[in-house]
Amino acid sequence: MSPPVIIRMPPDIQSVNIGGQNIVFVDNFLQDPQALVEAACQSRFEPSATLAEQKGYPGLRAPAPAAYTQTLAELLEPLIKVNFQVPEHLGIKVGLSAFSLTTTQPEDLGPLQRTPHFDASTPHCMAALLYLCDKTHGGTGFYRHNATGWQRITAENRERYLDVYHEEVNRRVPRARYFDRSDEQFTFLGMIPARVNRLVVYPGSLLHSACVNPARSLLSDPRQGRLTVNTFCDF
Repeated sequence: MSPPVIIRMPPDIQSVNIGGQNIVFVDNFLQDPQALVEAACQSRFEPSATLAEQKGYPGLRAPAPAAYTQTLAELLEPLIKVNFQVPEHLGIKVGLSAFSLTTTQPEDLGPLQRTPHFDASTPHCMAALLYLCDKTHGGTGFYRHNATGWQRITAENRERYLDVYHEEVNRRVPRARYFDRSDEQFTFLGMIPARVNRLVVYPGSLLHSACVNPARSLLSDPRQGRLTVNTFCDF
């Protein structure tokens, strides 16, 4: 049975501008975040679908409780429509909703896991990230691609961006690390730090990366590792 999931009301919805893009976050999101931590401890984590190919999420995942996903979706639909100009007539469609633990050592990351990424190029794809770990585990960074000047990858610029990006990666393989600050390829624009019970909502088309503290975070124990709940939705 899924644990009860109750949002602290009224939610303290805040926003911050990073590189001209709106990022929304809600602190003290749930009344009892520890209940989700306990649910994670009882869950069966498995490597993410593309981990063996050294692509995608660099760690372990387990399905989030259905009660959490349903409660979150009920809040996200109006929150996203108000803050991200999604047309009122469109309905929310929730995709992946999962506990996530970053566990891959930097030297085992594939080239595509060493740089910022985007989740999707559709206009209303959104990511909702709930932190169940504290600021010692880093946060979420947002970036601009230097060669193109783009920080948001859309249907219109996606193919051009991927052509340039892959040419860069093939020419100079990124060094083995979790990406955080600027380099020759990407400029760091800002970060939302991790905080227990902080929900962060942002367009999946933004170039972003998990900012990870390898000395602290790469653990498979939900009580000690970089535990988050990642939920993706579209309209």
